[in-house]
Amino acid sequence: MQNIKWGIIGAGDVCEHKSGPAFYKIEHSTLVAVMRRDEAKIKDFATRHHVDRYYTDAMSLINDPDVNAIYIATPPDTHKEYTIKALEAGKPVYVEKPMALNYQECLDMIDVANRSGQKLFTAYYRRALPYFLKVKELLDAGFIGKVMTVDVKYIRPASEEDKDVNTQPWRVKKNIAGDGYFFDMAPHTLDILDFLLGEIEDATGYARNLAGYYTVSDTVSAVMQFKSGVVGTGLWNFASPKEMMQDTVTIIGTEGCLKFNTFSFQSIALVTGSKVSYYETIQPEHIQQPLIQTIVDELRGVGECPSNGVSGARTSRIMDLITNNRVG
Repeated sequence: MQNIKWGIIGAGDVCEHKSGPAFYKIEHSTLVAVMRRDEAKIKDFATRHHVDRYYTDAMSLINDPDVNAIYIATPPDTHKEYTIKALEAGKPVYVEKPMALNYQECLDMIDVANRSGQKLFTAYYRRALPYFLKVKELLDAGFIGKVMTVDVKYIRPASEEDKDVNTQPWRVKKNIAGDGYFFDMAPHTLDILDFLLGEIEDATGYARNLAGYYTVSDTVSAVMQFKSGVVGTGLWNFASPKEMMQDTVTIIGTEGCLKFNTFSFQSIALVTGSKVSYYETIQPEHIQQPLIQTIVDELRGVGECPSNGVSGARTSRIMDLITNNRVG
């Protein structure tokens, strides 16, 4: 496959800037078709992004003979269905995170990818961002010695839409998105820890709804054990006062620690003894473009993507363990 001709299923908000333009800005990559159920919105998207074809039916896009790779950007409840249909049609898939509603669905998707001989990638794009590559470089260089522990804290307020049953987004509806914002936000952190520190072997946790704005969890705590022996803790809360907002990851080693963020991209801090060194990185205009570049390279046989179905499924497994998730 020398030229990747993409089709997008679910060309919504995430495709406007984070991912969509990357498909037609990368060399040897073209965006040839897009799909969304709302005809007016998908026609507008196609016009603004100069895409020749648009569909309101997913199978029409999957069966388009000019499309040879598919990006699935729908809510998680349809990830498994559309991924399997695309793979069975003989087309590699790049699927948004979380990979599916639960670990078992991920395994089903991987099984079809293996049987069809098609590649499956997951949109954990932080694995290719300069910010996290710098963190990995500092870890691998041994600046903090042997890694012992990691602590995650992500705290933010509820929005006004969250508090009104008439305006609540799909991300707090269990049958569509899983267990709330934890399933939307936490997988980015859990996946990047897998990338930085190796596979998480086991995890346990508590997931509760304490503020009462919706039915899914708004507060989650976790304890994690990595295969390397590293132990970790995590706390996520999505209904705190705005003054309490926090986005921190702290990795402690025998010789120092690293402090960074999952979402805010503040300076990376390396603390060794009494010395603190700060590192800055520049984020790409389209945040998913570096990872999409690796997918295009792998499909062309000239590189390898660091985020595939197997790695994506590992993160879903850990989320299931932490929340005792039984969706599906």
